[in-house]
Amino acid sequence: MIKVLFFAQIRDQLATSELQMASDENSSVQALLSNLKARDDKWNRVLSNTRLMVAVNQTICNDNVDLHSGDEVAFFPPVTGG
Repeated sequence: MIKVLFFAQIRDQLATSELQMASDENSSVQALLSNLKARDDKWNRVLSNTRLMVAVNQTICNDNVDLHSGDEVAFFPPVTGG
C-alpha cells in the first residue's frame, strides 16, 4: 500500500486528507496521478494544476519517481516564503 496525503487547498478541494492506494497499480508518481485524476472531474481538475508539488517520503520530486509499497506520497500547492 501507498499512503497518499493532501495538504492545504488541495485537501480542502478534494475533501480528504489521506488515502491508501494499492502499490501494484501505482508504480510511479505519474501512474498514481493518472489513477487519482480518473476518479472524477473534480479530482482531475484539482490534480491537473501544473504548479502542483509532490513529495515521496518527504523529498520533493517529479512525477517520474518509482513508487514502492510503504511509500508516502504528498501533494501540496507551491510554497512561498516570507
